[in-house]
Amino acid sequence: MPATYIPQIRLYQDWLATERGIRFADYAALHHWSVTDLNAFWQSIWDYFDLQSPTPHTSVVHGQMPNAKWFDGAHLNYAAQVFRHADAAHAAGLAAIISHNESSLASGAAAQELSWPELRRQVATLARHLQASGVTPGDRVAAYLPNIPEAMVAFLATVSIGGVWSICAPDMGTAAVLDRFRQIEPKVLIATNAVTYGGRQTDRSAVVNELCAGLASVQHVIIQDNAIAIDSGAACAHITWATALNDADNQAKAALFEPLNLLFDHPLWIVYSSGTTGLPKPIVHGHGGTLIVALALKVLHNDIGCSYHPNSFGERYHWYSSTGWVMWNAQVSGLLNGTTCVIFDGNPGGTRAQPDWTTLWRFAAQTGVTFFGAGAAFYANCMKASVDLGTCGDLSSVRALGSTGSPLSTDAQQWGTEQFAALGQPDIWFCNISGGTDFAGAFIGGNRELPQIAGEMQCRLLGCAVEAWNEAGEPVIGEVGELVCSQPIPSMPLYFWGDEGNARYISSYFDMYPGVWRHGDWLKITESGSCIIYGRSDATINRHGLRMGTSELYSAIEALPEVLDSLVVDLEYLGRESYMPLFVVLRAGVLLDEAMKAKLNNAIKTALSPRFVPNGIFVVAEIPRTLSGKKQELPIKKLLLGATLDKVVNRDAMANPACLDWYVEFAEAYALR
Repeated sequence: MPATYIPQIRLYQDWLATERGIRFADYAALHHWSVTDLNAFWQSIWDYFDLQSPTPHTSVVHGQMPNAKWFDGAHLNYAAQVFRHADAAHAAGLAAIISHNESSLASGAAAQELSWPELRRQVATLARHLQASGVTPGDRVAAYLPNIPEAMVAFLATVSIGGVWSICAPDMGTAAVLDRFRQIEPKVLIATNAVTYGGRQTDRSAVVNELCAGLASVQHVIIQDNAIAIDSGAACAHITWATALNDADNQAKAALFEPLNLLFDHPLWIVYSSGTTGLPKPIVHGHGGTLIVALALKVLHNDIGCSYHPNSFGERYHWYSSTGWVMWNAQVSGLLNGTTCVIFDGNPGGTRAQPDWTTLWRFAAQTGVTFFGAGAAFYANCMKASVDLGTCGDLSSVRALGSTGSPLSTDAQQWGTEQFAALGQPDIWFCNISGGTDFAGAFIGGNRELPQIAGEMQCRLLGCAVEAWNEAGEPVIGEVGELVCSQPIPSMPLYFWGDEGNARYISSYFDMYPGVWRHGDWLKITESGSCIIYGRSDATINRHGLRMGTSELYSAIEALPEVLDSLVVDLEYLGRESYMPLFVVLRAGVLLDEAMKAKLNNAIKTALSPRFVPNGIFVVAEIPRTLSGKKQELPIKKLLLGATLDKVVNRDAMANPACLDWYVEFAEAYALR
């Protein structure tokens, strides 16, 4: 870093002292102010980032969760905030997006760069095309795209005209995508015809055809042609991405295009966070809340500044993600304050035949990444593969390592620290964060000015009134409890799409503690204020940051005639990899041989994703159920995490309590394995 570099959170505190006359003795005092005077804190964030509205807001926040309303009367647009930085960033010679994929990296080709003027041209042209195709404010545009620049362009074009964006990753099967997109009834579908992952090229045109057939609301389809050497066919009635961007009439109109001014809480995107029953929850976030929270997180806590600012050094921000993970949304947020986004499309671990966990590191070295983020499992895999970063190229530009998705183990963090120390960077900073798709942000994360302890996250984030509550609903320090947020933050959902009377939204987060957000994580806050996440407290599957409801997995495998019943739990806890066992009741005479295991795994891969294949499959006589017939996922999960049976389940509330003996024996053999 430059000798004169000042951490972003220090610049903010200096600004508070100068502009507001407020000074704090330490971070604990600053955080306390931020969660006890919400009006002053969030107004300071608005002013610090110079957010602009043609109309003034009449209040910062009024009302309580789940009905808090933010910046009433303000108008803005996510895309407009992005392009405020285009001219200055381009004048400084900085790209907007730098991208690589498996093939281009392997061939030794240079990364592709998309300039700020070209990003603006493509966004404006596609926005005009969408308008000409009938998209009006509030209409949904759905995408089935990998992590490529076109996905960012399509997102910005959609939201610039008030459309509502939603995306699924193309490694998801037809059923999982339809379960999401059918709920929101998109008018336009933008899809890829093919993907490459792990050295394998896969035709997706059949899936796109199935999506078109299954989405009656779709009136227009745009195909992003990967132009790979396979017979991809013609996926339904469509035009190509190139045709949409090269329309002369739309290009002419694009020169005068400006994003629409929208209300602060105009819907921005719909993301999906699954519960344990029913369809995935379509969560709607707003332009303003998402924007302001993303800036506070990325700049103040992730310490990612504006690339052309004098205190910067050409910031290049990378967080490895698929488009099916909210970290893709977090990656896009790099554009909000003029940061260059560096993205990779492909498998970070090489191919099945030739595993290679140096892939992302070589990518980072070639592209000059300054902030390198990935899921915690990535670092664990690098450690297990004995990756030597000294063989990966020049990583001297990397000054921070981001981690999320699951708790980062002490061993993995120490591995990364030692590797960078060997490269001459003994003070490499691990910015470990924990948040969620639910509110498109983080509750817990980093602070470059605080001490680092491997296996812990440094602090609760500004504006986030996060506490650990015991079973009595009391905040505790030094003990594991439910992670709750007792005050609203601007990026909490506006609502769930199609949720009559907000019933599903309220039951998802406010059923246990009315008026208080229960996030579903086990949390311990230490005496020093650092935090440790111990995994999910509910039954949602969370495989390395990618969440999926158990009901979706059940639908996939219980459709097989051999399967009578099933239960899955995801065991995730500090310092250990996620372990997900699948329990199945099979028809009489059916054996769980290798062929049957393959059939079960293939059903999951096809309907959901290879990421949700279980670690082990076990035949059981019965699945434990309540008297009302509900599967007892959470009690079995707690049992396998080491709790005693009498602490996790009431036998009198069960329809088949005798079956628990088998699970107790299984727990003794597999708990905390």
